[in-house]
Amino acid sequence: MKKIICAVLMLWGQGIYAQQPVKIACVGNSITEGPGRNHPDSYPLQLQKMLGQGYQVKNFGVSARTLLKKGDFPYWNEPQFEQVKDFKPDILVIKLGTNDSKPQNWVHKDEFLDDYVEMIRIFKGHMPDEGKVFVCLPAPVFEDNWGITEQLIVEEMNPLIREVARITGAEIIDLHGSLEPYAPLFPDGVHPDKEGAKMLARTVVNSIQ
Repeated sequence: MKKIICAVLMLWGQGIYAQQPVKIACVGNSITEGPGRNHPDSYPLQLQKMLGQGYQVKNFGVSARTLLKKGDFPYWNEPQFEQVKDFKPDILVIKLGTNDSKPQNWVHKDEFLDDYVEMIRIFKGHMPDEGKVFVCLPAPVFEDNWGITEQLIVEEMNPLIREVARITGAEIIDLHGSLEPYAPLFPDGVHPDKEGAKMLARTVVNSIQ
């Protein structure tokens, strides 16, 4: 018995039994991807810096992508969709919807809720039983651009996302309310700069911790 205990202690000292980091997958569009998936200014990498070594944060953002399957550029069709499943995250943060507000996409609004629920259920099938899913209310649109519309997101999309959270048991991260005071940090009215991404990351940290 003593030999077994000594062997276990030796393996522990070598890091073999060290606790594995908590894996966080950040799914989203250009606001998640930032200047690049591996760029230190992107919100997921700033999130990694804030959380430290006990976490492994991976950026799965893809610019211009929609949650809607019938959107112009569905996230479903991207390699990152499969990569999230392979990653098997402990925590999943979804920040999609901004591009879905474009007119050519929102014509399919009746499918938004079902598509969102299905995406979460698929990802949950590749997460541990105790894994947690967070859905983000999209960041504010301080200036309507590229067909992205603030009023539509607030009045039509956000209530649907809240319903998605209710159906799936996901938790809500209110990026809209948290970032509303920081219009100067969104130079084009839609995308945050480095400081804006930092505030976004801080909101996520406050939610998941």
